[in-house]
Amino acid sequence: MEKKRNGPAEAGRGMDGKRKAIVGEIPGLRRYARALLRDADAADDLVQDCLERAFSRLDNWQTGTSPRRWLFTLMHNLFVDGVRARKRRSELVAGAKLDTQEVTRAPEQNGVLDLQDVLDALQEVGSDRRAAILLVGVEGMSYAEAAEILGIPTGTLMSRVARGRQDLREILDVARRRRILKAVE
Repeated sequence: MEKKRNGPAEAGRGMDGKRKAIVGEIPGLRRYARALLRDADAADDLVQDCLERAFSRLDNWQTGTSPRRWLFTLMHNLFVDGVRARKRRSELVAGAKLDTQEVTRAPEQNGVLDLQDVLDALQEVGSDRRAAILLVGVEGMSYAEAAEILGIPTGTLMSRVARGRQDLREILDVARRRRILKAVE
């Protein structure tokens, strides 16, 4: 019986497997970044920064586990660092930009919520609550996984999700009322 050796070739195959697993998570990272920032270029920059950090710290990821939690934690930390830096420089926190789509948007129908309404409302929710809603509601993570990524207790995450959902309902109700009033006028 021949003994298996862990030489450079074996280590290289392990690194290739890690790289492939990380690349497989890129669509989820892009989705999360775009929902956080609502600016495709800024989101792609955040994903790029996350991937650079991940590839430079491959040894920190434990072999045999999914890279999803680790990557989302890296991305969340980069996002928080960016928010803090923008606050220090007195820039807009969420990377808000002029919404030129309003000029070309088709007439809205009463009582109908479209994706743009939800995205706009989501941007009005605080960043802590928004991150919790995105990880649980959009990325489908468990409360425990999302709490670990955000570095908070599970109960705190559950509270943020609940309060964030309530905020969304209230914001969407106000938007719906405005739309109805506009149609009546």
